[in-house]
Amino acid sequence: MNEFLKILEHEFELPLTNPVLVFSLILLIILISPIVLRRLNIPGIIILIVSGIIIGPFGAGLLEQNSAIDLFSTIGLLYIMFIAGLELDMNQFKANRNKSFLFGFFTFIIPLGIGFPVCYYLLNYDFNASFLTASMFATHTLLTYPIVSKLKVSKNEAVAITVGGTILTDTAVLIVLAVIMGNHEGTLDAAFWQRLGISLAIFSAILFFLVPRIAKWFFTSMENEKHSHYIFVLTVVFIAAFLAELAGVEPIIGAFLAGLALNRLIPHSSALMNRIEFIGNALFIPFFLISVGMLVDITVIFSGPTALIVAGTLSLVAVLGKWLASFFTQLTFKYSAAQRKVIFGLSSGHAAATLAVIIVGYNSGIIDENILNGTVILILITSIVATLATQRAATKLKAEVERDLSAEVQKTDSFKNETILLPIANILNFDKLLEFAILIKDKVSPNPISILSVVPNNAEAEVNIARATNKLEDFVSQASAAEAEVTIHATIDQNVAQGIARKSKEIIADLIIFGWPSEKGLMDKLIGKKMERIIAANDKTSFITHFGQPLATHKRIFAIVPSLAELEPGFILWLKKIDILAKELSVPVFINCNETTKKAIQQELKKLKIDTPVTYQLFSDWNDFLILGRDMQEEDIIILVSARKGSRSYQNVLSSIPAKLEKYFFNKSRIIIYP
Repeated sequence: MNEFLKILEHEFELPLTNPVLVFSLILLIILISPIVLRRLNIPGIIILIVSGIIIGPFGAGLLEQNSAIDLFSTIGLLYIMFIAGLELDMNQFKANRNKSFLFGFFTFIIPLGIGFPVCYYLLNYDFNASFLTASMFATHTLLTYPIVSKLKVSKNEAVAITVGGTILTDTAVLIVLAVIMGNHEGTLDAAFWQRLGISLAIFSAILFFLVPRIAKWFFTSMENEKHSHYIFVLTVVFIAAFLAELAGVEPIIGAFLAGLALNRLIPHSSALMNRIEFIGNALFIPFFLISVGMLVDITVIFSGPTALIVAGTLSLVAVLGKWLASFFTQLTFKYSAAQRKVIFGLSSGHAAATLAVIIVGYNSGIIDENILNGTVILILITSIVATLATQRAATKLKAEVERDLSAEVQKTDSFKNETILLPIANILNFDKLLEFAILIKDKVSPNPISILSVVPNNAEAEVNIARATNKLEDFVSQASAAEAEVTIHATIDQNVAQGIARKSKEIIADLIIFGWPSEKGLMDKLIGKKMERIIAANDKTSFITHFGQPLATHKRIFAIVPSLAELEPGFILWLKKIDILAKELSVPVFINCNETTKKAIQQELKKLKIDTPVTYQLFSDWNDFLILGRDMQEEDIIILVSARKGSRSYQNVLSSIPAKLEKYFFNKSRIIIYP
């Protein structure tokens, strides 16, 4: 018994050293934090940081800052930066890159401009110490990005330019750090700049030219190995972080750029994206936030008035500088108050980059202990301020977005309770069909995607119904991986077309998505047989799809629209679906149509506030349809907007075009839309 007690005493000796016990304690905090959060109405990030203070070496001393804690902390920080780059709407980022540059300039130069004279004249530090400390004010860590991500406002323009500005200002600060260190050590010469420039050029080339090509090959070759996709992504993130370090900048820059490099290959509603966000938000990011709290030494408050004065001054300058940067950004771009507060909340948190700058300066003897201690207090204060500001502003911004969306739904007669039906014909290719449906589904609709199998009404009907149901169950797990709800239906009918039409009416479907007919010999009369009966049997907007490669590897949507298509009832629906698909895949849209239809599309896009990059080419000679082949690119998704017989936009030539698509563009992904 005594021996057992000794073992027990040893295991619980502070600080805890047993890795299983340490990990269990941190997991317990991550588990309990949301419960405490709900009861106290405090943002979860603050709870995690305060928990880190309590259990850390400067609190109760339960844990020490060791290599294991540092490892998980680093992973969490890299994960935050990676997700920020991955969730960035690249179409919007490209359209607003000048705004990101300007915000990056504001959030760098304003804190630096305020901080330097305060440190140099008010706190009486020398040039190097004042400039290094002032540059620290310009950095910010996206501590509160998980808040905007969780509230689904990460694609707002204000968030996009803040994330883009982060990479610019942090890179500038880290270059300033390298320059000051070079000046301090006397190594700031032409060779320094040459070495830095070459290493950054090589790093950028690897990340933006080599990595996307390797990723595309991997996702295509290993299309069915879904779990290996996640491991591949993690590998890219950490290799990119390491290469950034070799290039002379912080690993967080590499992680962010890895997110940008893989952005287009990981659709935002995909199962892979869901896995990345789930693991990060459940484990790595909370671990990082707890480790930030473990860095805070609250005893510096009692170490004398100088420490308090320095800490208070640094915190005030840090908050003021970021507020002014967000204020001038709001004035320049005419943003709302909620957008200004989101920008301020996201950019006012100081943690990793700030600490990295100050510790390097402290170890080199450039700054003293007062600045170091004041920075630790600054991290705590700005973390709380940033969290509260982001939580309130993001909640308000979400309400504004939902209000605008609700008004848009009423104005455009959009399908707020949209239902998508997927009739199943070929079980082998159905996974791509389901993935496509998940991507284009209206995210505000609570209705599940309906998968349907029509069984002939014969003596074996009951057995066939059971078999069909068992097969369809496999696709429920595929949808669950992307957090998409799916319902399965197996029905009996004498005719497949009539069975689909009847079920579409029963569930009030808005959109039916079919796979491309695969029977040989059918293509010369593609819509003249089975598919024609199915299309003619229902009056729902129908998509007939074929994807020759993984959806994420496409680079453009190539749409062909007939005259008078704007007069069809399904015009707004298919236009919105093309926009959603373009956003999910981060690709531009190229539309071929006549002048009247072009104006109608432009007017509708403006009304819907759609900012997807769209290029137009005038086209009206449908008898010479194949001439469009010269403008198609290898990785296009060809979308033909067709028409049903008897509709206003129907013309006889449309019935022959699907066969031409099959014959001349058989290796391309293609969609035929029947409004």
